[in-house]
Amino acid sequence: MTKLGWTILTLIVLAALGFGSMLSFGPAAGPSPVERVRARIEPVATRDAPLLVPVAGVERTALTDTWGQSRAGGTRVHEAIDIIAPGGAPVVAAAGGMVEKLFQSGNGGITVYVRSPRRGWSYYYAHLSGYAPGLREGQRIAAGMTIGYVGDTGNAGAGNTHLHFGVSRMRAGQRWWQGEPVNPYPLLAGNGAGR
Repeated sequence: MTKLGWTILTLIVLAALGFGSMLSFGPAAGPSPVERVRARIEPVATRDAPLLVPVAGVERTALTDTWGQSRAGGTRVHEAIDIIAPGGAPVVAAAGGMVEKLFQSGNGGITVYVRSPRRGWSYYYAHLSGYAPGLREGQRIAAGMTIGYVGDTGNAGAGNTHLHFGVSRMRAGQRWWQGEPVNPYPLLAGNGAGR
């Protein structure tokens, strides 16, 4: 065989090997593209593992779905649920994450925003009477950790002690006050589909 013949044969063999490497003859070595996308979606809760009720001592059966109720004389819609509890009752993290913002606002009063570990969800706790000692922005917290205390700050009304608890789905780059509000009631009551 001539030098040109060997060169052509070598190119044919290399082309066949290259084409063969693109074929799959068995189970995929890793997750499919769809599975990889699903793995990036962070669930909030499932029927088997809902969020913790964020007020110590309050049972799931005591919760009322106040999502969507009219507020401020019909000028806005309630995008959270109110959990009635005595003033000073411990407010606990419904899920683990990082304290993204400690904030005082006219409507929410003393508030805490906690971002989930993969940053896909934000948990909002409002009308607190105060923060747990040492709570700070950037702090990692575990589900069930005390982060504050039930109060009536902001527009709650004197003596109307409760926790205003909101959940928002967050997109990349969104800040603590942004996101798409999601009804937390099914996630807390344990009877909703996972999100």
